[in-house]
Order: sequence, then structure tokens, then C-alpha cells
Amino acid sequence: MRNFLFLLLILLPIHGNCSQRKSSKSILDYVDLFVGTSNSRWMLGPYASVPYGMVQLGPDNQDGEWMAGYEYSFASVRGFSHIHAYAHAGLLIMPAAQDFTHYGGSVSSAYRGAGAGYHSRMLKNTEKAYPGYYGCELYDAECKAEMTATTHCGFHRYTFHEKDNVRILLSSLVVSEYTPSVVEAHFEPKNNKQVEGYARMRGIYGDYTLYFAIEFNKPFKDFNGWVGDKVFSNADSIHGKDDVGVFVNYATREGEEIMLKVGLSLVDLDGARNNLRQELAATGWDFEAVARQAAEEWEKRLSSIEVYGEERDKKKFYTNFYRAICKQTWSDCDGRYRDTYGKIHQLPQGQKMYGGDAFWNTYWNVNTLLSLVHTDLMNGWVQTQLELYRTFGWTNNGPTGLKMSGIMDVTHEIALMVAAYQKGIRDYDVEKLYEAVSHNSKEQGKRFGFGGMGCLSGMEYLNVYDSLGYVPYEMNQASRTLDYAFTDYCAAQLAKSFGKEADYKLFLKRSGNWKNQLHPELKYQMPRSADGSWRTNFNKFSGEGWVEGNSWQYTWYVPHDVPGLVEAIGRDTFNCRLVEGFEKSRKHKFAAHAFDRYQPVPFEYYINHGNEANMQASFLFNYSGKPWLTQKYSREILDVFYGDTPYEGWGGDEDEGQMGAWFVIASMGLFEMDGGVTSEPQFDLSSPLFDKVVIHIDPRYHGGKPFVIKAINNSPQNVYIQSATLNGTPLQKPKIKFKDVVAGGTLILKMGPKPNTHWGV
Repeated sequence: MRNFLFLLLILLPIHGNCSQRKSSKSILDYVDLFVGTSNSRWMLGPYASVPYGMVQLGPDNQDGEWMAGYEYSFASVRGFSHIHAYAHAGLLIMPAAQDFTHYGGSVSSAYRGAGAGYHSRMLKNTEKAYPGYYGCELYDAECKAEMTATTHCGFHRYTFHEKDNVRILLSSLVVSEYTPSVVEAHFEPKNNKQVEGYARMRGIYGDYTLYFAIEFNKPFKDFNGWVGDKVFSNADSIHGKDDVGVFVNYATREGEEIMLKVGLSLVDLDGARNNLRQELAATGWDFEAVARQAAEEWEKRLSSIEVYGEERDKKKFYTNFYRAICKQTWSDCDGRYRDTYGKIHQLPQGQKMYGGDAFWNTYWNVNTLLSLVHTDLMNGWVQTQLELYRTFGWTNNGPTGLKMSGIMDVTHEIALMVAAYQKGIRDYDVEKLYEAVSHNSKEQGKRFGFGGMGCLSGMEYLNVYDSLGYVPYEMNQASRTLDYAFTDYCAAQLAKSFGKEADYKLFLKRSGNWKNQLHPELKYQMPRSADGSWRTNFNKFSGEGWVEGNSWQYTWYVPHDVPGLVEAIGRDTFNCRLVEGFEKSRKHKFAAHAFDRYQPVPFEYYINHGNEANMQASFLFNYSGKPWLTQKYSREILDVFYGDTPYEGWGGDEDEGQMGAWFVIASMGLFEMDGGVTSEPQFDLSSPLFDKVVIHIDPRYHGGKPFVIKAINNSPQNVYIQSATLNGTPLQKPKIKFKDVVAGGTLILKMGPKPNTHWGV
């Protein structure tokens, strides 16, 4: 059909210095937005968006429950909502041609009788999604639905048959993973082509107000709406709470397009209007131009790394790369934003405020990727954290829509901030950076009363952790001790770089507190009581006392002192246990779904790559004298854990890019065990998935010279490194300095089918 012709234009190669390729395919051809979208989180779907867009516009087809949002296996759509961010949702739009109803209905049923709702069945074979675009044919709505997006705006195009009466519905009530309640909503027509309003939502981290300015390409016949069960015709405005929405009517010719441009803001109506004007006014009603612009933004980001190898692996690589760039921009085009109290602030020109899911262990994946090829985003995150510190007094592990969340109860934003500084990414007040990091490690953390889940800033149990050397299990999870110890290490490294000797000694000493939970005989991390006693009836597979993991998995969780952990456990025991874990986890594809959430019941799960606390496991052998096992198991995880179908993408909780970024980094044969927080960051080396990788180093803070990784004789069987050279100089250890990578050059790895047990030991 002619409306799909523009997709061919989008997928043509967009030539530039970073994207010259011998293949006739564009990089975007390798991105499959449907991978992993069955049994997935609210944030992961085939949504139209741009990198770090506030808007992720696409279909919702589940009823409200955990992980609600888009489910690939369902051929039904309730509507197309604009925000699919962690703990945030907003503004659903749906075309309709069937008998009028303002009730969305249950999408789990194909029932079309009275009370079925305005949801529509979808012709599944027409469903298409590409970076920046989503489209499908709606059977009951009798139209083709297409959408694209900019950072703050959604652009809808609905192509109808000849009909006497079709309608476009706008609803403030969005059924989502954590469905927010509608405290107050207001819709008002400015004329017969414009609707404006707001919806004040109550989410799990407090209230937020979504403002919207909507333009239609053609005048609507009338303006109507509903509040609960009451329907209002020819209304001047619609105002209420809970279920509030409006609908406008059209008579359409065959093939007529009804288009909507939607500007959004968390600041005010002026912000929504300005965002709409700034981002969509210049293109008029040229849908294809906006979709192409979105595709170009994705092409620019994704072409920063080129890979050469098997087609299936390239599909997995660029799909994972795409997923790794999925946080949000919450400040407006003019630099204004609302803080967690609702106060409006003005940013300096060019600065933005980012938000999203937690930074829980992103130092193993997302942070590394940003520091190589997207340093503007990494620098922007530090600026965001320092702005939060300036206005709120604390940084935050997961500013969700700029709400100061307590998600995961850790402070791993500190690792990103320290790594940015250590890697020379410093377009901010570095003295303020040190102040914020030091404050986090010295001041008692606080829990604030925002929303149902509350807000935690800093280390909530710092006082008892400081005095006892661990967090007692009767107070909180034993994993807090390990999280705090790593954050202390990050702070210590920054203090060392700043010449703060007293702070360095204080933080470094505390970073050794992980030893206080390592049982002296059993050599497992074990919860302890405040009186020093160990938990009775200990079971290393129980999740009791741990955050989304168990004792076996958390025993390896000392990213800042793996040599010390090897020594404490004993090298032979360390290796034997870890090998046993990998061998027994192969049948589960190295995932443990029981620990996707809190799991106190003991299940015999070892490796769990599907959750953050265990994603370093395959690289631990680089520290225990058997680097060939790192090569073996990291390569196997890339092949087995990661899929390329809607039903198999990530065997766990993808968490806005963390598993995707791990694939990208590890498939290049790289990893940062400590997150790159030392004054001289280093990569661990492993077996690359690809024959050749070209990393176009970001020139903003680094030299911009490409770094090339070549794997000679690489194959699915030849996974073992036989020898390595960096710029012609032999490497004897499975390590390479970050500064050598960003300086550009060539790493050559000769691969073979059997381990070279002499290399890298």
C-alpha cells in the first residue's frame, strides 16, 4: 500500500563517515523492534520514538497487571499511548468506527457485542515497526494506524475507508504496568482543529501532571466527552477525575487521512505548545518527513559501531544496541523542568534533564557503552544528577520522570558519575561533583513520603553499616552491604583522584565491608543479625535476604575486589563452584525466572544473567587464572541467553537497556568489572562474537579515531583466544586500558577451537 512506500525510503542507507558499509543493507534493517516483546515489561515494545525521547508512542493491548503494556501474541489494541517509561504513562489515543462506546474493554477478549469496548482487533500480518515508526491495520476500527515521534511529540496518521461517522478518542486513563490514577483531567477545544488540556496523575512515586497540545489536520464535526459513565455531547470542555476522555467525529472519504500532532510537557501548557511548535511546525503535515527524521537520528546513534559477521548476530547486535538507548528526556525544549516537588526550574542553554529506570548495576553495561560512543548522554546524566543535587540535596538512582524514586534502594548513579570523571567526560562543575559524591557517602540517607513506594536518597542504613560493618538482615536485605561497599569504592577512587587523602582512606576501608558477610567456613555471603550471629537454616539458593537473587549469586558480587574474593574463597573452590554453576545453568539458558521478582522460596538456580546482580559472572574467570573459561561462557551467553524472536529476546528483566547494552559490550569482547571508576580504567577481554568490530570513538571528549577489533579465524567453534596484539605489541594479560581504546588503534585476537591455557594467566 502507498502508505508503506515511505518505509522503503527510511530504510535506504543514510551515508556518513560512520556508516559506509559494503552491505546493501542499512543498519536499521538489522533492528527488530518485536524481539522480546512477548512477556515483556511496559517499557519494552514496538514504540515509535527517537533516542532518549520523552515520547514512546505505540500500542497497548493488555489489561492492567504486572508487565502490562504491549504483548506480541495478542492481536488486539486498546489504544496508542504516548509514554511508556518506568512508572509513568500518559494520554491514549484510539480511532474507532464501530458503535460508540467510551469504555476501552478487555483486550483479552475478541467479543464484539454490547459493552465490548472501543478496542479493536488487529490484522497481525500488517503490523510493522522500525526505529521511529509503528503501523498496523485495525479490523474493527476499519483504518490503518501509523505513528512516528520526536523527543516531546507524537504524530498520528489514521487512514479510513469511506464512512459516515468515525471518531478519534482521547483518554487520560492509561492501563499500564503501574497504572496511575487520574486525580484530575481537563480537555478543551481551542477551535475545531485544536484540543488542549492536562491530566494530573498519581503514580507510585507521587503526582505528576502531563500537559498536552493537540492539532488535527482537518476540522472535526463536534467535540464530546465522558467522565466515568456520563457522556457529554457538544461540550465546551470536559473536566473530571478517574476515567476522563473526549472524542471527535468525522465523515471520511475512501483513503482519507486524519492526522494528529501531539505536543507533551511535564511543565505546563506553554511548554506543550512550544514543544509542538519547535519540533513539528517546520514539517507541517509531512508524516514521512518526520518518520525519516526519526530514522536518521537512530541511524546516527547506531552507526557509531560497525560489526562484521553472521547476519543473525548482526540483527541481535543492532536490536540490543537500539534497546540500550531508551531512557527519556523530561525537560522541555526551552530547558524548563519541574522537580520532584513540582517547582519549575530553568536549565542553562543546551542542558537537558534525563530520567528512567534505575541505574542498578548499569556500570556493567549502559555506562560503558555511553562512555565510548555516546559521551553527550553520559555527560548529560552527570549534569542531571548535579541538578538534582542542587535543587533537592541528593542525587538519585532512578529519577523516574524526575521523580526521586527509591527503586532498588541503591545509589549506583555514583558509579556513573565517578566513571564519567575518570574517563575525562567533564563538562560540568567537577568540584560540585565531588561534593555530591562525598555527601552521598557521608550523610545518612533519607526516605521521603512521595507516592506509594516512597523516595529514597542516599544510603538509608549508612549509620549501622558504618558501625557494624554490614546491614543486619532484620533491618534490610543483606545485599545492601555489598551495594554500599561498591559505592564506597567508587567514592574512594574519586577521592584519590582529587587528592582527598582522609576521604580516600575512609571510603576505601568501608569498601572492604563485603568481607564481614562472607561466612568464614562456608565461604558464601550470608545474612547476619545485628548481634553478629549468622542466619540459621541457611540455604544458598533462597532469595530471602537478597534483592532479586540468592546467596550463591550474590557471593560473586564484589566487582571492586574480585582478587580479594578469589583469595578469600580459595582459587580452586572459586573456580569449581563457578564452573558448576555455569554447567548446571545451561539447561535454563543461564536465566532464573524465579528471581525476576523477590523470591524467598529456595530454587536450585545458579547463574542468572536475567537479572543485574549476576551479569558479571562469566568474566570472573579472568581473575581466577582461567581466562579461557571467560571466553567460553561469555560467548555461550551471547549465543544462548539472547534470542532474536518476539518470544525469546531477553530471559529476564531488560530494564531499559541493561541487557541490551551488555550484549553490545560483551559481543565486542569487552567488559568493565568495576565500571571504569578508577583513575586508569581497564577493560577485561573475552571472545568477540564478530570477525571485525569498528568502534567510532566519540570525538566530543576523546580523539575520535576508530578502534578496530579483529578476531582472526573466528567461528562458533573457535571461541578461544590464542594470542593478542594491540597496535602490533603482544598482550600477555586479558586486559586493555580504556585510554588505549579511546585513543584509537587495532586489537587483533587470534582465535582457535581449544583453550590456550598459557595466554592471559
